[in-house]
Amino acid sequence: MGDPKRKLTDIIDYIITWLCYGDEEAAARVAYTNDEKALADHDVLIIPNGRLGNSIVLPEMDKVIVERPEKGKAIIRTDIVYNTFFFISRAEETFNTERDEHDRFIARYSILGHISRMQMPMLDEHARLLLKLLNCPLPSPGFNHIYLTHDIDTISQYRSIRGALGGIKRGETKQVWAALRDIHNDPMYTFPWLIDHDATVPNAETIYFVKHTAGRGYDYPQYRLLGRDYKRLKKLLRHSNAYLGIHGSYYGFIPKIKYSRMYRAHYLRESIRQMEHLHKAGYTDDFTMGFADQAGFRLQTTRAVRWINPMTMRLTNLTLHPLIIMDTTLSNKKYMNLTEDEAYFLCERLIDKVKMHHGDLCLLWHNSNLTDDTYHKSLYTKILKLLQ
Repeated sequence: MGDPKRKLTDIIDYIITWLCYGDEEAAARVAYTNDEKALADHDVLIIPNGRLGNSIVLPEMDKVIVERPEKGKAIIRTDIVYNTFFFISRAEETFNTERDEHDRFIARYSILGHISRMQMPMLDEHARLLLKLLNCPLPSPGFNHIYLTHDIDTISQYRSIRGALGGIKRGETKQVWAALRDIHNDPMYTFPWLIDHDATVPNAETIYFVKHTAGRGYDYPQYRLLGRDYKRLKKLLRHSNAYLGIHGSYYGFIPKIKYSRMYRAHYLRESIRQMEHLHKAGYTDDFTMGFADQAGFRLQTTRAVRWINPMTMRLTNLTLHPLIIMDTTLSNKKYMNLTEDEAYFLCERLIDKVKMHHGDLCLLWHNSNLTDDTYHKSLYTKILKLLQ
């Protein structure tokens, strides 16, 4: 099980260094203790609230209280270490049992939804404050990483027996035959368009998450990974220098690692228990951490962070990548239900926040949503122009 005190020390050291943007020398100048005498050997003292490692309570969301007892010294009386732990560990989900119809913890159940903090990355604000108190330079505006990600929930609309028959029944016979003759005529085969447009963003990393399911229930439809269509698509994606990740099952099944250690849960349906399974299975990077019903900062940061299991108080090697914007979150009537203009202005605002904190911008656009009956093709084009 390991020494509990050692595990807690590892967590505290990691959080303080992370708040300092990885600057270990700056982090060494910070003390986390109730003993104010420690300020003699440090430049900044953070006063603990006594909860970290003992019990999970709501974080202090009001203005951070700072005292300046002498020149070059500061005391932070708000426990920004506990605040950081609370959000990056997803500790809130251990005592709030509310879930939606898909058994997901969503924004409207979160403290973030209640106080409208989804669009303000509080932990990055904590980091900026700490750097200022340490007289360290603030991170330069810009992106640390840009991740253009796409979940391949389906490859085509008509190139299966069920899809073709459904199209014919709806009177779409012409479209069905066109798609059967050439997959490029299928309305959901938008990959060439995505590849061309993603390539316009310098230094962006493109990731396609591939389903590994039986295709039943909410995992339907499933494409054959050994089929001709997927093999052709895989070759196309590899040629475009895109990365392939694993798109897990709605039902929580976690595939064995074959070609990627990157993961995203289907429907963004992920629990703390599942995250522990990911960690134990050897996955290193999870791209699920966004709320389905609200765009913004579920982890309250724009930056990648190692997950801390709040049940075992263990610092893991699973890195969580904040998912900032998902296409259907913006347009779905059950979620934000925004017009294209409203969605664009929100995306612009969130992107500016990521740039200000030198964070990672992670977008999720589905190939199957770039059809003529949605605004997502037009919106995605506008967003990519912001990033060029």
